[in-house]
Amino acid sequence: MRFAIILLAAALLLSPAAAQTGGTAIPTTTLSLGTATPGGGFPLYGNAFAEVMNAADPQITIAPRNTKGSNENIPLLEKGELDLALVAGEPAYEAFAGIGRAKVRLKILTAIYSNPGMFVVRADSPYKTIRDLVGQPVAFGAKGSGLPILARYVLDGLGLRQDEDFKAVYLDRAGDGPAMVEDGRVAALWGAGIGWPGFAAVASSASGARFIAPSEEEVTRIRAKHSFLKPMIVPAGSYPKQAEPIASLGSWSFVLTREDLPDDVAYRLAKTLHGVEATFCKKLAQACETTAANTVAAAPKPELIHPGVMKYFREIGVVK
Repeated sequence: MRFAIILLAAALLLSPAAAQTGGTAIPTTTLSLGTATPGGGFPLYGNAFAEVMNAADPQITIAPRNTKGSNENIPLLEKGELDLALVAGEPAYEAFAGIGRAKVRLKILTAIYSNPGMFVVRADSPYKTIRDLVGQPVAFGAKGSGLPILARYVLDGLGLRQDEDFKAVYLDRAGDGPAMVEDGRVAALWGAGIGWPGFAAVASSASGARFIAPSEEEVTRIRAKHSFLKPMIVPAGSYPKQAEPIASLGSWSFVLTREDLPDDVAYRLAKTLHGVEATFCKKLAQACETTAANTVAAAPKPELIHPGVMKYFREIGVVK
């Protein structure tokens, strides 16, 4: 895989005309992209990302691959078994900071979308606040995904323990959660983001949905303990029958690259991606947040952005 990408890096220096030798085009190179379990937001985004990028640049093929999510994607990137991967904000934060592990040397290709966290319950349920859910069965997301980590930080800020104060359920597949809310196996499903499939499924169900997010006072308490979490808004209409905006908090998810992804490849990926921002936005609502400016703003530190990406950002004036 790495040898193929080194060949691609050299080929990218050639003009389209020079890329022909004896009438033979340079072969397409495939980059693997780790997503998560079926039914969640990462496969939805990753598949759309690959379709848009592959259509825009025929010399690179991005191949999405289902994984167990962020917590598997990070070590797969470190071992070079993935070229690119989607990673939620909290696992990325811990990995970059070396919390509970050695610091990673992975790089950011792009910020993808914000992840305001909240619970969804049936519209006819008696639960109105986070405290109402204490002692109840709650699905916190798929094993290995970033969602349970976000929930842990949010609940910790409120003095609650995810596995002790709730009957915590961890899913084998992200797509299993909505049916569990609908049939009463769990009181609530935790999730995050705008256009997240799990929330959309519950909101579209016969029973309908009610969303439970931290109150303004709870957001203040959470941020006093975990300041890396940022206030965020879920705009009205993000989900069926959601008439009002919802205030919550969360972080940004990223596409990360393995440490040794060549600069020329990262540059080309960034140039292709940000050249089709409008097309990507039309294809997937969440992708409207995938912009160069948001990547610069969301990165914990500028040096965590891949050097090839930073070269492109300097060229377009997003950074100096």
